[in-house]
Amino acid sequence: MITTLAHAASYGPGPFWFFPIFWFLVIGLLIFTFKRSRWQRQGQASAEGVLRERFARGEIDDTEYRQRLEVLRTKK
Repeated sequence: MITTLAHAASYGPGPFWFFPIFWFLVIGLLIFTFKRSRWQRQGQASAEGVLRERFARGEIDDTEYRQRLEVLRTKK
């Protein structure tokens, strides 16, 4: 019995170290993807917000506002 235990222990931990690393990478990829898509949506909203503010202050007219808004929305 002692020989069997000593022989089994010589194989090391096996592939068990792979599973925590695998799940760490999967969860990290999901977080990265979520944050990236959220960041892109916020960037788009902030550009439209700046455009709305400029229009509200009278810096640009209605025609220019609509043209620029269309350009922003087609660049998705």
